[in-house]
Order: sequence, then C-alpha cells, then structure tokens
Amino acid sequence: MCLAVVGGMDRLERHYREEAARSGIELRVFNRSEANIGAKLKHVDALLIFTNKVSHRVKNEALKAVKARAIPVYLHHSCGVCTFRDCLNCLTKPKEES
Repeated sequence: MCLAVVGGMDRLERHYREEAARSGIELRVFNRSEANIGAKLKHVDALLIFTNKVSHRVKNEALKAVKARAIPVYLHHSCGVCTFRDCLNCLTKPKEES
C-alpha cells in the first residue's frame, strides 16, 4: 500500500517514515509546495492531508486529482505523529464484516 502525505512538518518527516515502515506502508511525503502535485498522486492508494500545514491551492489540487480516481482521503488539522499513527491504523486495520 502507498500513502501520500500532503502537508506536515519537515522536522516530523523522519517520524512519519518510521511509523509507515512499521506498518508496512510505502510513504510519499510532500511537505513543500510542489509543481503539478496532481500528477505525483496518480499511483497512491490513499491520501492524508494535514490541513493546518498546506495551502488551499495545494489541498484543492490534491483533492481533485484523487477524487477522479476514487482514492480515499483523510483530512486532519493536526500534523502530529499520533494523528499520523491513528490514520495508519485506519488503513491497516482489517475491515469488519457487517
């Protein structure tokens, strides 16, 4: 599984990568404004946007790119490692049958 993170803090990127590696998830991190971010999100399985650390333009471009491919999106205001870990748990937890 490949998870893209848009936003977040540069100093926490190492921790994000460590947590993703523990969960067996490939991680792509976009902390800074990226040109043509939509094209870079084509082959991800899920998208996490830390809304307090990203511009509206980048957020909207990322959302537009993944909605066209029906990729799940997680929006969180806080960009802490605990929030990131909770999101990873949602991705790796087996779905319960109804």
